[in-house]
Amino acid sequence: MSYRKADPLPPVTLDDVRGAQKMLTGVARVTAMEGSRHLSQLVGAPVHFKCENLQRTGSFKLRGAYVRIAGLLPEERAAGVVAASAGNHAQGVALASALLGVGSTVFMPHGAPLPKISATRDYGAEVRLHGQVVDETLAAAQEYAAETGAVFIHPFDHADIIAGQGTVGLEILEQCPEVRTIVVGIGGGGLAAGIAVAVKAIRPDVRIVGVQAVGAAAYPPSLAAGRPVSVHNPATMADGIKVGRPGDVPFRIIGDLVDEVRTVTEDELSTALLLCLERAKLVVEPAGASPVAALLSDPGAFEGPVVAVLSGGNVDPVLMQRVLRHGMAAQGRYLAVRLRLTDRPGALATLLGVLSVVDANVLDVSHVRTDPRLGLTEAEVELHLETKGPTHCAEVGQALREAGYTVIA
Repeated sequence: MSYRKADPLPPVTLDDVRGAQKMLTGVARVTAMEGSRHLSQLVGAPVHFKCENLQRTGSFKLRGAYVRIAGLLPEERAAGVVAASAGNHAQGVALASALLGVGSTVFMPHGAPLPKISATRDYGAEVRLHGQVVDETLAAAQEYAAETGAVFIHPFDHADIIAGQGTVGLEILEQCPEVRTIVVGIGGGGLAAGIAVAVKAIRPDVRIVGVQAVGAAAYPPSLAAGRPVSVHNPATMADGIKVGRPGDVPFRIIGDLVDEVRTVTEDELSTALLLCLERAKLVVEPAGASPVAALLSDPGAFEGPVVAVLSGGNVDPVLMQRVLRHGMAAQGRYLAVRLRLTDRPGALATLLGVLSVVDANVLDVSHVRTDPRLGLTEAEVELHLETKGPTHCAEVGQALREAGYTVIA
C-alpha cells in the first residue's frame, strides 16, 4: 500500500483534525464508548464500541459536513450548498447547514427510505428526488451546482470532510488510550482516512483495519492497482458503504496509513446487526455493523483492546425487519420448512401440536390445497419457525419425520 509514499505532505494533517475538533465543540456529541462482553470473550481481549450511531443525525456524517460548510467563504455560503446522498450524508449536510444558517438542497434517489427523506427535510434541507441509484443522484447534484453556483459538498472526497471525520479517532484515543486495534467500515473512505490521520500521528503502533462489504469492495483491487478503480454495480444491503469507487483524497491516506482492508458477507452483516441489537441493545445500520461482522468472522485476527466504530444507526424499519430475519436464519434460529399432510379436519392442529412439543415458535403458516402436484387427499403446508439454533432445527426436522410427515424442504 504505497500509493502516496512520494508525497512529502499528507493532504490532511493532525493539526487539521485538532482544528476540526475545536470547531465541532458544542456541535457534535462526544459519543459513548461501550464495552462488549460477548465479543471480548470471542477475541480474547477487551472489545469496545465507539457509538457514532448515537451521534446527532444518527451517524458520524455531521462532523465532516459541519467542518466543510463552516470553512466556506461568505459569498460561498450565500450561494448555498448542495449534496447527494441516500441518507446519512444528506442528514449531516442538512443539519450542519441549518446550524450555520446556510441554505441546502439535497438530491436523494427515488428508492431512498422514507424515514431518511423525512428526517432530511425536517433538518431544513430542500429534498429533490432524482434517479434510482446514488451515481445518478450525484450527477444531478453536480449539475445543479454548476447551474446555480451552489457549493457541492462531497460525502468523502475533500480534506475538510476527512478532518471532521478524524475527530472520531481523537475521541477513541482519549476514551480508550490503551487501544491496539481500530476496526472501521469503509465506503468512499472518508471516515477511515480521518481516523488514520489522527491516530497514526499520535499512536503509530495502533493497527487500523478497514472493512468493506464483499459485494461493494472497491478498495482491495484499488490498493492492488495503486490507484482508485471502480467496482461496477456494487451490491450490498449496507448502503452506507455501498460506494463503487474510492475517493481520490481518502485513497491516498488509506494507502499509506490503514494496515488492512477486510471484506464481510451479507450473512455476516446480518448476524452482526442482530448481535448489536440483542447483546448491546444498540440499533445499528448494516454499514455500522460491518466492523462487528469482521470481528465475528475471524476473532483471532485482532489484537486487543479493540475499538469497533459503529458508524451509523439510520436503518429503515422495513430493512431492519428483513435483516433481522436474515440474521436469525444465518444463526440457525429461523427455519422455513415445507411438508405434506393428509387434508382432513384437525390435520393442521395435529401438526402444530408436534411443533409445540419440540418448542418451535410458529411465525407464519401457508396452507395449499389446490396444486397439480398434490394427491386428491393431500395438502402442502409451508411453515416459518423461530428456533433456538442449528441443533434445535435438527430436532424439529427429526420430530416431524418421526410423526410421519413428508418433509420437502
